Amino acid sequence: MNEARQLVNPDELHEECGVFGMYDFDGNEVASEIYYGLFALQHRGQESCGIAVSDTEGPKGKVNAYKGMGLCNEVFTPEILEGLHGNIGVGHVRYSTAGSSTRENAQPLVLNYVKGTLALAHNGNLVNAPELRRELEYTGAIFQTTIDSEVIAYHIARERVHTTAVESAVANAMKKIVGAYALVIMSPRKLIGARDPYGFKPLCIGKKDNAYILVSESCALATLDAEFVRDVEPGEIVTITKEGISSDKSCCLEDAKKQARCIFEYIYFARPDSVFDGVSVYHSRIYAGRCLAKDSPVEADLVVGVPESGNAAALGYSMESGIPYGTAFVKNSYVGRTFIKPKQSSRVSSVKVKLNVLREAVAGKRVIMIDDSIVRGTTSHLIVKMLRDAGAKEVHVKVSAPPFLHPCYFGTDIPSEDQLIASGRTVDEIRTIIGADSLSYLKMERLSELSEGLPICTACFSGDYPIAPPTEDIRGDFVR
Repeated sequence: MNEARQLVNPDELHEECGVFGMYDFDGNEVASEIYYGLFALQHRGQESCGIAVSDTEGPKGKVNAYKGMGLCNEVFTPEILEGLHGNIGVGHVRYSTAGSSTRENAQPLVLNYVKGTLALAHNGNLVNAPELRRELEYTGAIFQTTIDSEVIAYHIARERVHTTAVESAVANAMKKIVGAYALVIMSPRKLIGARDPYGFKPLCIGKKDNAYILVSESCALATLDAEFVRDVEPGEIVTITKEGISSDKSCCLEDAKKQARCIFEYIYFARPDSVFDGVSVYHSRIYAGRCLAKDSPVEADLVVGVPESGNAAALGYSMESGIPYGTAFVKNSYVGRTFIKPKQSSRVSSVKVKLNVLREAVAGKRVIMIDDSIVRGTTSHLIVKMLRDAGAKEVHVKVSAPPFLHPCYFGTDIPSEDQLIASGRTVDEIRTIIGADSLSYLKMERLSELSEGLPICTACFSGDYPIAPPTEDIRGDFVR
């Protein structure tokens, strides 16, 4: 595990990236808009960020780009943004699940090739990246990064040599790459968005005045006072030019029931004010809490959520059970990627630096604590202990997801099975480890209800992978 990952909570889940693209037909600068759009996507990645822009009326293929390690406000200054001139551009925030955490691996990637330039931002993981990379290397390709996003960019560039339009090259590349991806691509005169045929990762279209936007989550559109147009469909390629939007659905699955949206967008990753393929994330989390109250009721005095994604589920539990909803935790909003983890010799708990308990809220009470997941169990144990130390008489833990039993290969940082607390243990054994009076998880059959019937990926719970897992290591911490 690299140093940047050690700076974040080891028992939290992390998504790989957020992508953003914008094309202003009136010629207005887009860098500052992209910056604020990335700010709204910061929860999707805190390791690095970047912006690449171009002027559609200027020298063809001239790209201004800047990227660096850290949060958006750490990497970009007003002077840097003012120097990024252009009316078309793409942006990216990253958390690494494949490829090390270095500036070289930050995105967007900018390629200069025989047909001009490409700037690409990618969210997701390819399961066949190693073999595609070797194929390219044996034909003379020289890679500058260790990320699978560069494999995608190379394949698009190679296909572009044999096609009349960049969107056709994207379609041809999509027939070769296998896995999870939401792509935003800038060519000199076009902005292109593409989503993998299974729809693992979200991507939607927005509009502000005479500008079009492609973005991972709809919450970023609200930040910019832009209107939501629609979601990019799984397998769809959308091309935005001055003539408007065109669509290519040649890569869509024939059977839409085989689509596999990541269920954790609804449970944890997406911001609660986002809508993913027509389903409100906030509504999904409220519903998950209601389901927990119906399926595993317990007598208690207070329902609380572990911030932030546990809060809505806790409210849903309260609404269904009638048990009062309250606030038990105060979260330090200023602890981010740059937080220096205390040394083992220090008595300071890294969890307590980020989260403290309101003693007045829980003392003498039977508390139901709602969390979105339990990965390794270390944080859950500490939080339960903090509630007890604050005077809680009982602590009942409810999890708004089923137990994690299998790793993810599609862009979610779920570790190998030997690191998952639920692997090989009963629910009661896990309850004992974390020190709770009771423990219950969301039932598997409830997951499809959270997505309102849309096909989802449940592989991390069920082991039923919609795409065959890779036969070689693509993440750096396990080999299947």
